[in-house]
Parts: sequence; structure tokens; C-alpha cells
Amino acid sequence: MADNVSTGVANSILDAMLNGNSFGGFFGTYAQLHTGPPGAAGTANVANSGTRQAAGTFSAPAGGASHNTAGINWTAVTANETYTHVSLWSASSGGTFIASGAITAGPILIGQNFTIPAAGMSVSLPVAS
Repeated sequence: MADNVSTGVANSILDAMLNGNSFGGFFGTYAQLHTGPPGAAGTANVANSGTRQAAGTFSAPAGGASHNTAGINWTAVTANETYTHVSLWSASSGGTFIASGAITAGPILIGQNFTIPAAGMSVSLPVAS
């Protein structure tokens, strides 16, 4: 399955846009690392070092996209892994799966730190051209 906005979030956005129902968004987002595609529920292939980290704030949307304004850091990872994907959640545990996407990272060794730099993660929706 391709990475993108979760079905529940997409349905909420469409309902707000087309039916006038409210969609309040999320008051904080958390990033989780994966060693393969997260799947439709965002729960597949969670990295051993998959503790969710606060994603901080995102830039004001422009052109249908927004990016993280500060680095997202995992310190002293707990396993030798290669991260391939990241998922966004509404809470540090449990919560709502918001979206997922592929990332480019080399192998990470136990004890190393891993960072998605500021502006290193972009969340976008397709726009008319």
C-alpha cells in the first residue's frame, strides 16, 4: 500500500470540506520510525527504536505542503536497523494514525542518534495545476 494520509483523516477532511462538518486537526503530532511500509493502520514494521518523538510544529502551509520546523531526534537507538518510513500520530502512544511516508536513511547502529532535520519531513496534499 502506498504511503499517504490515513483513510480516517482523509474522510474527516473531505467531510469538513464538502459537508461543512468540523475538523479540528491535531494538537501535537508525534513521529514513529519504521523499517518497512507502515501499512493502512500505520502499525506495520515499527522499528525497535520506534518510540514516538514529538514532531514539534509545522510551517504555515504553502502550495499544498507543510514541513517540520525543527529536527525530530531519537537518541541512542536500541537496535541495528535501517529506517525506511515514518508515520505521524496524534499522541505519544495510542492516538490517531495521521499519515506515513518513505524516508531515506542508511543503516543505524545501536547507540547512535537519528534525526529527521528541520524541513526534512514534508506533509502535502495534491493541488490543482
